[in-house]
Amino acid sequence: MTYYQEYFAFQGEKPVKAIVRNYTEQDFDGLINVQKAAFPPPFPQELLWDKNQLDHHVKLFPEGALCIEINGEIAGSITTLIVQYETGNTHSWEEITDNGFIRTHDPNGNTLYVVDICVKPAFRKLGLAKKMVQAMYETVVHLNLDRLLGGGRMPGYYKYANKLTPEQYIQKVTEGEISDPVITFLMRAGRVPVDVMQDYLEDAESKNYAALMEWKNPFKNS
Repeated sequence: MTYYQEYFAFQGEKPVKAIVRNYTEQDFDGLINVQKAAFPPPFPQELLWDKNQLDHHVKLFPEGALCIEINGEIAGSITTLIVQYETGNTHSWEEITDNGFIRTHDPNGNTLYVVDICVKPAFRKLGLAKKMVQAMYETVVHLNLDRLLGGGRMPGYYKYANKLTPEQYIQKVTEGEISDPVITFLMRAGRVPVDVMQDYLEDAESKNYAALMEWKNPFKNS
């Protein structure tokens, strides 16, 4: 399956031509540049993609490797794999994604799992991340999977960690009392928090926690 869609993003009131498509080996340098711009220190730089990981993405599950292009420049990317997930399964990012190499990809699984999503800061007001997430919803439906799932960072949590548990923090985000840069965005994009994962990813702002965020395939009964 090849994914390719041309559409107009909007920079304020100005339409900007954009393309969502599968990324390939020719895009590796551009994808790494996106990562460096999107996740500057103190984010652990060893977690950024390298060409070996990207090579696994395009060979093991090319349908789950998408980028978004603005005027010929790669502005963002999203990477997924398929896993077998049952409610209550606990895992870290490293475990479920095989440290980003996605050798844990299971073509017979039931869940499309988000490995990574990022957008260059210069393009962050064009709605590109939401568009890429939407493309993965379409992939879930196309592949007849049960859900899109992934751990969402909680970068605002460190401000409240001395008085709220991670679960209480997420509850206040869902009730609108707190706005979290990542969790609130994912909610706006249609995903729902279903669990809190401890020691999910080395992330000082999130205190190493993540909210497991789900979008259920509306065409599946269970």
